Amino acid sequence: MEKHCTNSQVKGVSTGTTILAATFDGGVVIGSDSRASMGGEYVSSKTINKVIQVHDQIFCCMAGSLADAQAVTKAAKFHLSFHSVQMESPPLVISAASVLKELCYKNKDELQAGFITAGWDRKKGPQVYVVALGGMLMSQPVTIGGSGSTYIYGYVDAKYKPNMSRDECLQFATNALALAMGRDNVSGGVAHLVVITETGVEHVVVPGNKLPKFHDE
Repeated sequence: MEKHCTNSQVKGVSTGTTILAATFDGGVVIGSDSRASMGGEYVSSKTINKVIQVHDQIFCCMAGSLADAQAVTKAAKFHLSFHSVQMESPPLVISAASVLKELCYKNKDELQAGFITAGWDRKKGPQVYVVALGGMLMSQPVTIGGSGSTYIYGYVDAKYKPNMSRDECLQFATNALALAMGRDNVSGGVAHLVVITETGVEHVVVPGNKLPKFHDE
């Protein structure tokens, strides 16, 4: 999901990333690595937080062109803030995902960005939605994305279980990110994780040297 440029052009900054979200019994975990790359070869930053809060209990992870993704999330925050004032209540998670979908679809010829939206609301509890490149919207209990995701599909299929506990889901997400970051040359840095439940939001940061190791690194 990176911009492909000719040698005469400046290569756009990409999140060159691993992102994921998974529901558990009573909540959801959303997380990502922290690297940004240029052209899939040069790591331009090791400290990008790709887990963006778009409302009180709704977060999204971004992949693709960093500038495009940041512009979309900024617009989504404004839309959702206005929506909550109009409705006099917090927005639903599906509303946030739909706002991102509309922004991506209406600008699909100009934008190269995809999102995972996750959160908790009073109507459906914990939810995860995928907004794919171009604006397709899907609901899934667990999803992964970005360049590093290709290395962990087998792990996610084998290890994810519905109705896990909070601690089990947090460990599952941490392990998945660690595996992807160990293999993907443009995923790395620290693991940013957010746990969202009815009672609130918890931010968890796992430094690179504290991530689980599964092979010689």
